[in-house]
Amino acid sequence: MNTQEVLSIVEKHHGNRGSLISILEDMQAKYGYLPEAMLRVVAEKTGRSLVDIYGVATFYRAFSLRPRGKHLVSCCLGTACHVRGGPAIAREIEKRLGIRAGETTADREFTLETVNCLGACALGPIVVVDGHYFSKVKTSMIPDILARAKEGLDAVRVETDERIFPVEVSCARCNHSLMDPRHEIEGHPSVRVTASFGSKHSWLAISSLWGSYTVHSEHEIPAETVVTFFCPHCHAEMMGGAPCAECGAPMVPMIVRGGGIVQLCSRRGCKGHILDFGGTAAD
Repeated sequence: MNTQEVLSIVEKHHGNRGSLISILEDMQAKYGYLPEAMLRVVAEKTGRSLVDIYGVATFYRAFSLRPRGKHLVSCCLGTACHVRGGPAIAREIEKRLGIRAGETTADREFTLETVNCLGACALGPIVVVDGHYFSKVKTSMIPDILARAKEGLDAVRVETDERIFPVEVSCARCNHSLMDPRHEIEGHPSVRVTASFGSKHSWLAISSLWGSYTVHSEHEIPAETVVTFFCPHCHAEMMGGAPCAECGAPMVPMIVRGGGIVQLCSRRGCKGHILDFGGTAAD
């Protein structure tokens, strides 16, 4: 860990008590987790107690005290899932990944965790991978679930899913088109913006298909990271005022060609997006 980098992040947020979550978000984005040594520096420079900082870091699932893999696998062991075979599902995942619950594979591809409830008891056993729910899971399904995670669970079948349709958007500040025909995603021009997270700045290409969550980026963006969006034309920050109804992160409004507005959640992996055609919202 580079102490100077940590100090730079703290200084960026001026060391104010109210900016603790922003500081931890930047550090999670940069390092992929929150090492103890890093938290001690934050405590010293912000005047917060280490106990308070650990309280925040362990309360929000966006933060991790251990290095996380690219894909987070959550296996439910709550009562309903337990009696339907949840422990056998967890053992099968451990066997396939070669790790125990709470650990990350050596290649940083997968992190496995067990949870007490995922809120879908009637559909147990439940396994969640990167926010995607798999219901009534059997041990025989685990290899396919893990393989699909590697391929990308956000990929959609454009030709067969009638809920998927393309939208063209422009910057809500300067009204310049954000469509990039040179970088297609799923056969359509992507939505191109400039992204900032941690100390990194890069281009970000988003699928223009409503219902798809496919994203291409210059730098890998860890799950749960809150990204700041900028217009590549006027360079203005694009973040809106209203927070996401699902995770509380800032929303990013864009103007839809033909009338309407789309708002994207700025947290990587959150699907709390809103599409409003003249007052009728879709989510």
